[in-house]
Amino acid sequence: MTETATPYGRVVIGNREALFARAVEIARLQHAKRASRNFTWAMSGGTTPQDWFRWLVASKALSRELVEETHFTVSDERLVPLNHAQSNFGHCERLLLTPLSIPREHRHPWVVAYEAREAAEAYRKTWFLLAGPGKAYDVCMLGLGEDAHTASFFPGTPLFEDDGGLLFGCVDAGEKGGRLTITPTGLRVCRSIMVMVLGESKAEALRRVIHSEEPWPQVPAKILSTASDCVTWLVDDAAASRL
Repeated sequence: MTETATPYGRVVIGNREALFARAVEIARLQHAKRASRNFTWAMSGGTTPQDWFRWLVASKALSRELVEETHFTVSDERLVPLNHAQSNFGHCERLLLTPLSIPREHRHPWVVAYEAREAAEAYRKTWFLLAGPGKAYDVCMLGLGEDAHTASFFPGTPLFEDDGGLLFGCVDAGEKGGRLTITPTGLRVCRSIMVMVLGESKAEALRRVIHSEEPWPQVPAKILSTASDCVTWLVDDAAASRL
């Protein structure tokens, strides 16, 4: 693997299995130095993490201690039921949490039965009780869309103008529908952020993040420059082909 420091965090390039193992190691180190009783890990949505979930289960890469002591959630969510094909937490639950026998009290989906603002408020209250005031996630997993979005920060998102200083919120993503998401303020109080970028289809988006002069509203993942000290990009060779 190769590693490079950038204004957007450390970029690690390697094959998928090595990247998957690196993600586990980052989480393990964060767990070892956790500052509170409840260790929290937010998984990402979309299709990118699904092979990783399967690998985690098949390889038994997560220690029993880490599995038993972690509270799991997702960093953003669609307003769809958990059994819906596009539910981020639904995929995580079916492919990872249930196979690992994670107890129900350690599974924390967004409350998608509510309207968007009510759902975000309910989640904020849950997280306040779980993590404490002013804290988001110990480990936050993110992905990168082909339009360079991350979490539910799409081009032109109003959250870049004002997220109210809240750690979690909601946004109208136009044709993509309503979304629930960690906010830019929330990202800045995560202890560790990992961005998994796999496949040639993400290569141009990654190039735009790391090398273009375009501003945040057009390239939303550039927001990670505001939390760069705790950001690690896990990039396979295909996705790194235009760097």
